[in-house]
Amino acid sequence: MSFSIFGQVVGVRKYVNEDIEIDFYHDDDIIEYKYSSNSTQLDNFPKILAETLVSTLASEICVEIYFNDDGRPTHVELEECDYDEEDEENIR
Repeated sequence: MSFSIFGQVVGVRKYVNEDIEIDFYHDDDIIEYKYSSNSTQLDNFPKILAETLVSTLASEICVEIYFNDDGRPTHVELEECDYDEEDEENIR
C-alpha cells in the first residue's frame, strides 16, 4: 500500500564520496534518509529526490514524500509551510 509523509528537512550531511544523509522532521520525530552512490545499499534514497530535499534546508518549504508499496520513495511535493505562530515557537 502506497503512503506519504509530510514534514521538513532540518539537517543535511554531504560526504566526499557523494553520500548524503538527510534529517527529516515528521510528527515530532526525526527520520534519517540516505542516498549512497553504492546502489546495493538497502533503503537507498534516489539521488534526484535527495538533492531536492537538500535544497529545502533552512527554508519555509515543507515536503511530502510519497512511497510505493515496497516502501521506496517515488516522488516529492514541495509547498510553503503554513504554521501558526504557536507552531513556529514549538519548532524552534
